[in-house]
Amino acid sequence: MILGIDLGGTNIRLAQITGGRIYNKVSAPSPSKMQMKESLEYIKSIIRPLITSQIRGIGIGVPSVMDSERGIVYNVTFIPAWIEVHLKEILEAEFEIPVHINNDSNCFALGEKKFGEGASFENIVGITLGTGVGAGIVYGNTLISGSNTGAGEIGCLKYLDATYEDYCASRFFTTHYNLTGEELAIRARNNDSTALRIWSQFGEHIGQLMQAVLYAYDPDAIILGGGISRAYNLYSESMYSSFDSFLYSETIKKIQIKVSKNPDIAILGAAALVH
Repeated sequence: MILGIDLGGTNIRLAQITGGRIYNKVSAPSPSKMQMKESLEYIKSIIRPLITSQIRGIGIGVPSVMDSERGIVYNVTFIPAWIEVHLKEILEAEFEIPVHINNDSNCFALGEKKFGEGASFENIVGITLGTGVGAGIVYGNTLISGSNTGAGEIGCLKYLDATYEDYCASRFFTTHYNLTGEELAIRARNNDSTALRIWSQFGEHIGQLMQAVLYAYDPDAIILGGGISRAYNLYSESMYSSFDSFLYSETIKKIQIKVSKNPDIAILGAAALVH
Protein backbone atom coordinates (compact mmCIF):
# COMPACT_ATOMS: atom_id res chain seq x y z
CA MET A 1 0.00 0.00 0.00
CA ILE A 2 1.23 3.49 -0.90
CA LEU A 3 0.23 6.92 0.35
CA GLY A 4 -0.43 9.27 -2.58
CA ILE A 5 -0.49 13.04 -1.95
CA ASP A 6 -1.53 15.89 -4.25
CA LEU A 7 -0.30 19.14 -2.70
CA GLY A 8 -2.48 21.72 -4.42
CA GLY A 9 -2.82 25.47 -4.15
CA THR A 10 -6.21 25.24 -2.44
CA ASN A 11 -6.23 21.79 -0.85
CA ILE A 12 -3.96 18.93 0.09
CA ARG A 13 -5.55 15.67 -1.03
CA LEU A 14 -4.18 12.31 0.04
CA ALA A 15 -5.23 8.69 0.13
CA GLN A 16 -4.02 5.17 0.65
CA ILE A 17 -3.53 3.42 -2.70
CA THR A 18 -3.27 -0.25 -3.51
CA GLY A 19 -3.75 -1.92 -6.87
CA GLY A 20 -4.82 1.39 -8.41
CA ARG A 21 -7.67 1.73 -5.90
CA ILE A 22 -8.17 4.60 -3.47
CA TYR A 23 -8.94 4.14 0.21
CA ASN A 24 -9.42 6.57 3.10
CA LYS A 25 -9.18 9.75 1.03
CA VAL A 26 -8.60 12.95 3.02
CA SER A 27 -8.71 16.61 1.97
CA ALA A 28 -7.48 19.58 3.98
CA PRO A 29 -6.72 23.25 3.23
CA SER A 30 -3.24 23.97 1.90
CA PRO A 31 -0.88 25.79 4.28
CA SER A 32 -0.58 28.81 1.97
CA LYS A 33 -0.13 31.45 4.67
CA MET A 34 1.97 29.45 7.12
CA GLN A 35 5.67 29.86 7.79
CA MET A 36 7.90 26.93 6.80
CA LYS A 37 8.18 25.15 10.17
CA GLU A 38 4.48 25.54 10.92
CA SER A 39 3.47 24.35 7.44
CA LEU A 40 5.66 21.24 7.67
CA GLU A 41 4.22 20.30 11.05
CA TYR A 42 0.75 20.84 9.63
CA ILE A 43 1.44 18.54 6.67
CA LYS A 44 2.90 15.87 8.97
CA SER A 45 -0.24 16.04 11.10
CA ILE A 46 -2.41 15.36 8.03
CA ILE A 47 -0.25 12.47 6.86
CA ARG A 48 0.21 10.78 10.24
CA PRO A 49 -3.29 9.24 10.63
CA LEU A 50 -2.94 7.47 7.27
CA ILE A 51 0.43 5.89 8.04
CA THR A 52 0.07 2.22 8.93
CA SER A 53 2.44 -0.75 8.94
CA GLN A 54 1.17 -1.56 5.43
CA ILE A 55 2.31 1.75 3.90
CA ARG A 56 5.58 1.07 2.09
CA GLY A 57 6.15 4.51 0.58
CA ILE A 58 4.85 8.02 0.02
CA GLY A 59 4.48 9.72 -3.37
CA ILE A 60 3.88 13.47 -3.52
CA GLY A 61 2.98 15.83 -6.36
CA VAL A 62 3.99 19.46 -5.76
CA PRO A 63 3.29 22.43 -8.11
CA SER A 64 6.89 23.55 -8.39
CA VAL A 65 10.28 22.68 -9.79
CA MET A 66 12.52 20.51 -7.66
CA ASP A 67 15.47 18.20 -7.35
CA SER A 68 13.41 15.02 -7.50
CA GLU A 69 16.31 12.69 -6.65
CA ARG A 70 17.11 14.49 -3.41
CA GLY A 71 13.52 15.59 -2.89
CA ILE A 72 14.29 19.29 -2.53
CA VAL A 73 11.39 21.56 -3.47
CA TYR A 74 12.04 25.13 -4.66
CA ASN A 75 9.89 28.28 -4.77
CA VAL A 76 6.39 26.88 -4.28
CA THR A 77 4.18 29.73 -5.48
CA PHE A 78 1.23 29.19 -3.16
CA ILE A 79 3.42 28.67 -0.07
CA PRO A 80 5.74 31.72 -0.15
CA ALA A 81 7.76 30.37 2.79
CA TRP A 82 8.81 27.34 0.75
CA ILE A 83 11.86 28.75 -1.01
CA GLU A 84 13.97 25.62 -0.47
CA VAL A 85 12.46 22.69 1.41
CA HIS A 86 14.20 19.33 1.83
CA LEU A 87 10.82 17.63 1.86
CA LYS A 88 11.98 14.07 1.17
CA GLU A 89 14.55 14.15 3.96
CA ILE A 90 12.09 15.71 6.43
CA LEU A 91 9.28 13.23 5.78
CA GLU A 92 11.55 10.17 5.64
CA ALA A 93 12.99 11.15 9.01
CA GLU A 94 9.48 11.55 10.42
CA PHE A 95 7.81 8.41 9.04
CA GLU A 96 10.79 6.12 8.28
CA ILE A 97 9.53 5.05 4.85
CA PRO A 98 10.70 6.06 1.34
CA VAL A 99 9.35 9.33 -0.06
CA HIS A 100 9.24 10.20 -3.78
CA ILE A 101 8.42 13.71 -5.03
CA ASN A 102 7.68 15.14 -8.46
CA ASN A 103 5.85 18.01 -10.15
CA ASP A 104 2.06 17.79 -9.79
CA SER A 105 1.43 17.99 -13.55
CA ASN A 106 3.87 15.13 -14.08
CA CYS A 107 1.88 13.14 -11.52
CA PHE A 108 -1.31 13.93 -13.43
CA ALA A 109 0.20 12.63 -16.68
CA LEU A 110 1.63 9.54 -14.98
CA GLY A 111 -1.73 8.81 -13.37
CA GLU A 112 -3.53 9.11 -16.70
CA LYS A 113 -0.99 6.80 -18.36
CA LYS A 114 -1.24 4.10 -15.72
CA PHE A 115 -4.86 4.34 -14.62
CA GLY A 116 -6.78 6.69 -16.89
CA GLU A 117 -7.40 7.92 -20.40
CA GLY A 118 -3.80 7.42 -21.50
CA ALA A 119 -3.55 3.72 -20.67
CA SER A 120 -3.78 2.56 -24.29
CA PHE A 121 -1.21 5.04 -25.64
CA GLU A 122 2.59 4.90 -25.57
CA ASN A 123 3.21 8.66 -25.79
CA ILE A 124 0.95 11.17 -24.05
CA VAL A 125 0.97 14.75 -22.83
CA GLY A 126 -1.29 15.52 -19.88
CA ILE A 127 -2.37 19.16 -19.58
CA THR A 128 -4.05 20.65 -16.53
CA LEU A 129 -6.15 23.75 -17.12
CA GLY A 130 -7.05 25.64 -13.96
CA THR A 131 -5.53 28.61 -12.18
CA GLY A 132 -2.54 28.01 -14.44
CA VAL A 133 -1.48 25.64 -17.21
CA GLY A 134 0.57 22.59 -16.28
CA ALA A 135 1.76 19.73 -18.44
CA GLY A 136 3.44 16.38 -18.01
CA ILE A 137 4.99 14.11 -20.62
CA VAL A 138 5.02 10.33 -20.83
CA TYR A 139 7.10 9.13 -23.77
CA GLY A 140 7.82 5.50 -24.54
CA ASN A 141 5.70 4.64 -21.48
CA THR A 142 8.20 6.53 -19.28
CA LEU A 143 7.60 9.78 -17.42
CA ILE A 144 9.92 12.49 -18.78
CA SER A 145 10.53 14.92 -15.92
CA GLY A 146 13.64 16.80 -17.06
CA SER A 147 16.47 17.97 -14.80
CA ASN A 148 14.17 20.00 -12.54
CA THR A 149 10.83 18.19 -13.12
CA GLY A 150 9.86 21.07 -15.44
CA ALA A 151 10.02 19.35 -18.83
CA GLY A 152 6.34 20.03 -19.52
CA GLU A 153 6.06 23.67 -18.43
CA ILE A 154 4.78 24.76 -21.81
CA GLY A 155 2.30 27.15 -20.19
CA CYS A 156 5.21 29.45 -19.35
CA LEU A 157 6.19 29.93 -23.00
CA LYS A 158 5.59 33.33 -24.59
CA TYR A 159 2.30 33.69 -26.42
CA LEU A 160 0.86 36.91 -27.88
CA ASP A 161 1.64 39.68 -25.37
CA ALA A 162 2.11 37.35 -22.39
CA THR A 163 2.26 33.53 -21.98
CA TYR A 164 0.01 30.58 -22.79
CA GLU A 165 -0.93 30.51 -19.12
CA ASP A 166 -2.42 34.00 -19.42
CA TYR A 167 -4.71 32.92 -22.26
CA CYS A 168 -5.37 29.23 -21.53
CA ALA A 169 -6.20 29.28 -17.82
CA SER A 170 -8.74 30.92 -15.54
CA ARG A 171 -6.85 34.20 -15.56
CA PHE A 172 -7.94 34.70 -19.18
CA PHE A 173 -11.52 35.19 -17.99
CA THR A 174 -10.70 37.28 -14.92
CA THR A 175 -8.13 39.49 -16.66
CA HIS A 176 -10.01 40.20 -19.89
CA TYR A 177 -13.63 40.01 -18.74
CA ASN A 178 -13.56 40.35 -14.94
CA LEU A 179 -15.58 37.13 -14.69
CA THR A 180 -14.70 33.62 -13.58
CA GLY A 181 -14.75 30.66 -15.91
CA GLU A 182 -17.44 29.10 -13.74
CA GLU A 183 -19.70 32.15 -14.12
CA LEU A 184 -19.20 32.18 -17.88
CA ALA A 185 -19.85 28.45 -18.13
CA ILE A 186 -23.22 28.85 -16.40
CA ARG A 187 -24.12 31.72 -18.70
CA ALA A 188 -22.96 29.87 -21.80
CA ARG A 189 -25.03 26.81 -20.92
CA ASN A 190 -28.01 29.15 -20.74
CA ASN A 191 -27.21 30.27 -24.32
CA ASP A 192 -25.87 33.69 -23.35
CA SER A 193 -24.36 34.93 -26.63
CA THR A 194 -21.57 36.94 -24.99
CA ALA A 195 -20.47 34.01 -22.85
CA LEU A 196 -20.54 31.68 -25.84
CA ARG A 197 -18.37 34.12 -27.79
CA ILE A 198 -15.85 34.31 -24.94
CA TRP A 199 -15.62 30.53 -24.72
CA SER A 200 -15.10 30.41 -28.48
CA GLN A 201 -12.18 32.84 -28.12
CA PHE A 202 -10.80 30.72 -25.33
CA GLY A 203 -10.99 27.65 -27.57
CA GLU A 204 -8.90 29.40 -30.21
CA HIS A 205 -6.19 30.03 -27.61
CA ILE A 206 -6.38 26.42 -26.40
CA GLY A 207 -6.02 25.35 -30.02
CA GLN A 208 -2.77 27.29 -30.27
CA LEU A 209 -1.56 25.63 -27.06
CA MET A 210 -2.43 22.22 -28.52
CA GLN A 211 -0.48 23.06 -31.67
CA ALA A 212 2.57 24.01 -29.59
CA VAL A 213 2.31 20.65 -27.80
CA LEU A 214 2.04 18.82 -31.13
CA TYR A 215 5.06 20.59 -32.62
CA ALA A 216 7.15 20.06 -29.49
CA TYR A 217 6.22 16.50 -28.47
CA ASP A 218 4.12 14.84 -31.24
CA PRO A 219 2.26 12.57 -28.79
CA ASP A 220 -0.32 9.89 -29.55
CA ALA A 221 -2.80 11.61 -27.23
CA ILE A 222 -3.31 14.81 -25.26
CA ILE A 223 -5.33 14.47 -22.08
CA LEU A 224 -6.93 17.52 -20.49
CA GLY A 225 -7.58 17.84 -16.77
CA GLY A 226 -8.19 20.58 -14.23
CA GLY A 227 -11.33 22.59 -13.58
CA ILE A 228 -11.55 24.13 -17.05
CA SER A 229 -11.53 20.73 -18.72
CA ARG A 230 -15.06 20.24 -17.36
CA ALA A 231 -16.24 22.94 -19.77
CA TYR A 232 -14.62 21.21 -22.76
CA ASN A 233 -17.82 21.14 -24.80
CA LEU A 234 -17.94 24.96 -24.68
CA TYR A 235 -14.59 25.46 -26.42
CA SER A 236 -13.76 22.22 -28.26
CA GLU A 237 -15.32 23.30 -31.57
CA SER A 238 -13.25 26.48 -31.91
CA MET A 239 -10.18 24.59 -30.62
CA TYR A 240 -10.48 22.07 -33.45
CA SER A 241 -11.17 24.84 -35.98
CA SER A 242 -7.85 26.44 -35.10
CA PHE A 243 -6.05 23.28 -36.24
CA ASP A 244 -6.63 24.35 -39.84
CA SER A 245 -3.41 26.36 -39.58
CA PHE A 246 -1.31 23.37 -38.43
CA LEU A 247 1.35 22.40 -40.97
CA TYR A 248 1.04 18.61 -40.78
CA SER A 249 -2.44 17.36 -41.59
CA GLU A 250 -1.61 13.72 -40.84
CA THR A 251 -0.73 14.68 -37.27
CA ILE A 252 -4.13 16.32 -36.84
CA LYS A 253 -5.88 13.24 -38.25
CA LYS A 254 -4.14 10.94 -35.77
CA ILE A 255 -4.05 12.97 -32.56
CA GLN A 256 -6.47 11.86 -29.85
CA ILE A 257 -7.64 14.56 -27.43
CA LYS A 258 -9.26 13.18 -24.29
CA VAL A 259 -10.71 14.69 -21.13
CA SER A 260 -9.79 13.17 -17.77
CA LYS A 261 -12.62 11.27 -16.10
CA ASN A 262 -11.06 10.70 -12.68
CA PRO A 263 -10.79 13.66 -10.27
CA ASP A 264 -8.31 11.67 -8.16
CA ILE A 265 -5.93 10.81 -10.99
CA ALA A 266 -3.13 13.07 -9.65
CA ILE A 267 -3.19 11.19 -6.32
CA LEU A 268 -2.89 7.90 -8.19
CA GLY A 269 -0.04 9.35 -10.25
CA ALA A 270 1.78 10.53 -7.13
CA ALA A 271 1.48 7.03 -5.66
CA ALA A 272 2.86 5.61 -8.92
CA LEU A 273 6.14 7.43 -8.23
CA VAL A 274 6.85 4.75 -5.61
CA HIS A 275 8.27 1.65 -7.25
